[in-house]
Amino acid sequence: MAFTVGELAKLTGITVRTLHHYDEIGLCRPSQRTRAGYRVYDDRDVLRLQQVLVFRELGLPLVEKRGKLDAMLAAVDSALDRLAGAITMQDDDVKQMFEGFDPAQYDAEVRARWGTTAAYKESARRTQGYSKADWDRYKAEAAANGEKRAALMRAGTPVTDPAVQAAVTEHRMLIDRWFYSCSTEMHKALGSMYVTDVRFTENLDKLGAGYAQYLSDAIAAS
Repeated sequence: MAFTVGELAKLTGITVRTLHHYDEIGLCRPSQRTRAGYRVYDDRDVLRLQQVLVFRELGLPLVEKRGKLDAMLAAVDSALDRLAGAITMQDDDVKQMFEGFDPAQYDAEVRARWGTTAAYKESARRTQGYSKADWDRYKAEAAANGEKRAALMRAGTPVTDPAVQAAVTEHRMLIDRWFYSCSTEMHKALGSMYVTDVRFTENLDKLGAGYAQYLSDAIAAS
């Protein structure tokens, strides 16, 4: 099925301006244009757009957003199934695929942080070939690691304790293994953002009040 830029914006909640920007920087370019030059997106373009938003959410600090992450990965699973079965998407299908995203929330950050970064490119290269089983395995690993750190916090374990530091290393290696090369310095920068950006703090603290600060302090001590 083909979608104009206006139709796709309405179905996904992404602004027309953002779609134009993604086209201009090569993140998601429509595969067709009308004789008048208007953008037309096909099914694969829509899947590409979903992938861009997943990378934006997962490829950088937002890998800890568990509830929203699960919803997004379920959407990715659905997209992979559709691609494998060569099913033509309808309007309701597109709406379902983009559940769990808040496109307007990070529009300005896309211009400043993503698009041409090495981390984004590496994450895109890796995740492009992930199967449903791969995503399921990642979700299980991320959930287990997050709960491990939260349990240590609830037990009052100091952030310098070897058990906490082992969980911190596991956290960094999870990012490194699944998305992009995450150095200790980059990991500490992410840890700082967990408490300086209220959006990250609110999502992390779903594992327990004060968890964002605990994780940030533990990463800083690594």
